[in-house]
Amino acid sequence: MTNSDTFKVTTPSDREIVMTRVFNAPRRLVFDAHTKPELMKRWLLGPPGWEMVVCDVALKVGDRYRYEWRNTASGHQFGTGGVCREFVPPDRVVNTEVMDGQPGECLVTTTFVEQDSKTTLKLSMLFESREIRDIALKSGMEHGVAASYNRLDEVLAPGAAGVATHGCA
Repeated sequence: MTNSDTFKVTTPSDREIVMTRVFNAPRRLVFDAHTKPELMKRWLLGPPGWEMVVCDVALKVGDRYRYEWRNTASGHQFGTGGVCREFVPPDRVVNTEVMDGQPGECLVTTTFVEQDSKTTLKLSMLFESREIRDIALKSGMEHGVAASYNRLDEVLAPGAAGVATHGCA
């Protein structure tokens, strides 16, 4: 079962996009799914028809990360990358992000808050300008994020392949 009704996108300032989603899983599992390549490759895919072909994660301040995706039908490939600025397991990750073909760099803050065995994930993207934020909004990126979060919900489900009963393999 997905919690897609808990996915929210807001623009609290003229340079910011905030996306939140509640997962029916402990914070440690949701955090692990954001930092373990073997799990990320199962859910961080955007809309159907994409596969993650590069998943280099940053697990400490100063590390660089790089993610790349390929469309399985067209072969089109793109990616994103940046530098880890803050890494506080299992509470918070802050990193820069530069998306291939898009202007500017944004600062991404992801927080994980657990209450009653459910985790609220909050992803805040702070852009260099309103214009760059609006380009991201017009791209439809929230649809890819929503699809990815629906997949993550399946990965986190008790008994899912690769995830022991609320424990990562």
